Amino acid sequence: MNREQAWELLTEYTKNPNLIKHALAVEAAMRAYARRFGEDEEKWGVVGLVHDFDYEKFPTVPEHTTEGARIMRERGWPEELIHAMQSHADYSGVPRDSLMEKTLFAVDELTGLIVAVALVRPSKSIMDVKVKSVKKKWTDKAFAAGVNRQDIEKGAAELGVDLSEHIAIVLEAMRGIADELGLAGQ
Repeated sequence: MNREQAWELLTEYTKNPNLIKHALAVEAAMRAYARRFGEDEEKWGVVGLVHDFDYEKFPTVPEHTTEGARIMRERGWPEELIHAMQSHADYSGVPRDSLMEKTLFAVDELTGLIVAVALVRPSKSIMDVKVKSVKKKWTDKAFAAGVNRQDIEKGAAELGVDLSEHIAIVLEAMRGIADELGLAGQ
């Protein structure tokens, strides 16, 4: 599967612009990690792009990822990509066995926290966000309360990457698509 097919699947099921931006952010982070680990950037990016494609139509547990897997199978998607998509949600019961799966889990929640930090900056620009800024907001549990910080920590640990370094990698990846994310600033 390629990016064009992933984009078609995502946009067929997802109309909410913020969910599409989330998918783009996760795709960028996955591509950055694929480069870092010497893996297939296209495949990792595709998984990042489609990981939540079913969320808008099936937001509840366990339909989210279960319905997505069903749809992907019906369309002939490779099991490796289906497994990766399902594994990003702990409640799916699908274990994270591969480096790609562990990376998807590690970057998913973090992209949301980084977006939230960018949006409270006066400039609304991700270019003004620093690792230090993210870590400062990290401790404020009321800030971006829906972001599961434990999942981010667990994901970084599963990757064997220091949390600050993990934030830096994802932040830099997201800066590369700031315009698409609507975070280039005012």
